[in-house]
Amino acid sequence: MSPSTSPRFFTEREVARHCTTDSCWVLLGTRVYDVTAFLRMHPGGEALIRSRSGKDISRVMEGPPHRHSENARRWMEQYYIGELDRESGAHDAQVLRERRTASEQTDEKTAQNVKTVDKEDEISPFSKCSPVDLDKDLVDWRKPLAWQVGHLGEKYDAWVHQPVDRPIRLFGNPLLEAGTKTSWYWVPVVWLPIVFYVSWHCYTTMAQGTSSVHITSDFSIPIHKYSFPVFFLMGWFLWSFIEYCIHRFVFHMKPPAHNYYLITLHFLLHGQHHKSPFDGARLVFPPGLASIVVGVFYMTLHQLLPDIIGLSMFVGGLCGYVVYDMIHYYLHYGSPKKGSYLYDLKAYHVKHHFEHQRSGFGITTTFWDHPFNTVIPDEKF
Repeated sequence: MSPSTSPRFFTEREVARHCTTDSCWVLLGTRVYDVTAFLRMHPGGEALIRSRSGKDISRVMEGPPHRHSENARRWMEQYYIGELDRESGAHDAQVLRERRTASEQTDEKTAQNVKTVDKEDEISPFSKCSPVDLDKDLVDWRKPLAWQVGHLGEKYDAWVHQPVDRPIRLFGNPLLEAGTKTSWYWVPVVWLPIVFYVSWHCYTTMAQGTSSVHITSDFSIPIHKYSFPVFFLMGWFLWSFIEYCIHRFVFHMKPPAHNYYLITLHFLLHGQHHKSPFDGARLVFPPGLASIVVGVFYMTLHQLLPDIIGLSMFVGGLCGYVVYDMIHYYLHYGSPKKGSYLYDLKAYHVKHHFEHQRSGFGITTTFWDHPFNTVIPDEKF
């Protein structure tokens, strides 16, 4: 709802009726929020919100057990739809109807003005998303963002860590823009056949009994076929460390405020994901871009280790990458069962987005956060 639009008024009975997955409303004091679109995203699960639908959640937001961050409260405002009229009843139903009629007329005039001012935005998918104050925001959301964010300077870090629920357009060129997006299913479609084939190749090669590690010219250690799972898991474990390092030291580098190019690079690599964490088209790596990292990973192992060992560890790491991307997507859009490993991981990751951006870098596991002292404090939802 635009700040210039008059709020709509709802009775308590009306708010209480919206308590299903198709329409779920909650209250913060007298402010009414339609959180239907947020149900699947909530780290505490859909049931927690539905159990409080139609009720005032002010005390829940404050905690205990979990005090919601300022970013979470700012995110909440995107679902604001109106005000609660506690005094309305049967005797003043006519007044309430008049208020609604006036509010709807104001909304209609506002929409007509927007269409007149900017016809391009009328057909843009952005116009259907949760509102961003187009007049006050630091960037122009009607234009591609990639070449704008570098000008934010010292304001960039605070801006990029204030998430919004709307998609981002990075580039004006349609082909370039399409190259930055992908659906989640392309990750297993492209990479799993390679994982299966290389795994089969490594195992069958070891099964021939001709593979060995040469220690000296006169001494070598044979490689048994049953050692393949060991090397495979070593590669997977190595990937989990690489995943942590990339997320912490590359994706979460803090670019110098005066460096336009590093700010732009950071936004393209990961900043856009923190600004719009539920943009489903950018939750996994496009295979073309991922192939660069995969290629570097393969060449490094190939140079450092004997062929069959390096290849076995490589395919284990590649499988770990596929699992990483699938888990990352699920942490944003899945609804894991409360008490499960993925439930805790989802809560952990959402806290990373909304409250602890400088910690909680593990995605598939929190293991590496412990030795590097970047664990997010434990809080129950």
